[in-house]
Amino acid sequence: MTLQERDKNTVWHPFTQLKTAPLPIAIVKGEGAYFYDEQGKRYIDGIASWWVNVHGHCHPYLTKKISEQLHTLEHTLFSGFTHEPAVQLAERLLKRLPGNQSKVFYSDNGSTAVEVALKMAFQFWSNMGAPKTKVIAFENAYHGDTFGGMSVGARNAFNKPFSKLLFDVIHIPVPVKGREQESLNVLKTALQQGDVASFIFEPLVQGAAGMVMYSPEILDELIKICKSESVITIADEVMTGFGRTGKFFASNYLEQQPDIVCMSKGITGGVMPLGATSCAQFIYDAFLSDDKMKTFFHGHSYTANPTACSAALASMDLFDKPEAFENIERIAKKHSAFLEKIKMHKTLKDARHTGTILAFEVKTSEHTHYLNSLAEHISSFFIAKGIILRPLGNILYILPPYCISNEDLEYIYTNIETFLNTLIS
Repeated sequence: MTLQERDKNTVWHPFTQLKTAPLPIAIVKGEGAYFYDEQGKRYIDGIASWWVNVHGHCHPYLTKKISEQLHTLEHTLFSGFTHEPAVQLAERLLKRLPGNQSKVFYSDNGSTAVEVALKMAFQFWSNMGAPKTKVIAFENAYHGDTFGGMSVGARNAFNKPFSKLLFDVIHIPVPVKGREQESLNVLKTALQQGDVASFIFEPLVQGAAGMVMYSPEILDELIKICKSESVITIADEVMTGFGRTGKFFASNYLEQQPDIVCMSKGITGGVMPLGATSCAQFIYDAFLSDDKMKTFFHGHSYTANPTACSAALASMDLFDKPEAFENIERIAKKHSAFLEKIKMHKTLKDARHTGTILAFEVKTSEHTHYLNSLAEHISSFFIAKGIILRPLGNILYILPPYCISNEDLEYIYTNIETFLNTLIS
């Protein structure tokens, strides 16, 4: 029995309609920017394995450091205890984060990093004796699959069965080019309610919404308005962090500093699950009290897992080497050049680029986005070419590991052009 058949008998896969989906590709090895299946076929990982992989698969330095940690301390509870990898990682993250960040709270993944941030914001106001219950978020946002994350995300196929169970959120337009003033106006109107605890956003790039992009200048304005009304601002950097937008964090493009930052995905280089939520000192201070009811009662069994923290530290070591951002800049320049070449293609509704992220919105008669039937056609076309590009409906995008070669990028670009030409009737 093949690995695919054994999988079909026992495993439930995410974001997959298993009645109609083809058997999953059985990956047996990863190396650099490549995966290899059980037949030995090689695939270019064009989307960094769901946006998590940073330095390449099975990077020898990462595996070495993880192995060393496993021989020292694999895990310990984190309530009432601490360890070197967690403390050192917090120290190093704070040096990279916006300057107002002062404390790091660990969790397990992006959704829980967001959940922590929302709970911090809500309880901040409760601890201050002025409970606030409303959150402002962008339309079409995606902030994870926990109930808090679903609540502040768009109401769509991801969470429709749970819609009656989610808390109310005020959604404002994404300030894409041409809608900046509309977004500002709706935000100002929302803030007049006076019951807003926080404003959460994916800085510069909305991932699952279809790699929707907007400028740091307009985000600065939105944050400044929120700060003038004492609204806590939360930057969800789960996807945009760790070099994806060209800087270490997308928030590094901003003059205004968010009060809370959520991190995951690339934090460990993409090799182990870990989430982190950092906050400004004033938020942390609101939880310091002789009243034990003001404690932040949140935690996970694997909070600050030493092995995951050691992976993150090893990844930070690699980021400290000049090659990391040289590769990021190289990819960004290659993307920009290809964008100029292809952006007027008659099959495209739009094409956009930020840092290592390049996205194409293909024209389609369907109104749906994520469930657009073009997605299966896109995915199968590129799989046949040995390229993994898992589209977001009719949004085709590239978001590669930073080790990807120019030759592999050119191969992907060539096949994108070929694919678009097949759509011309």
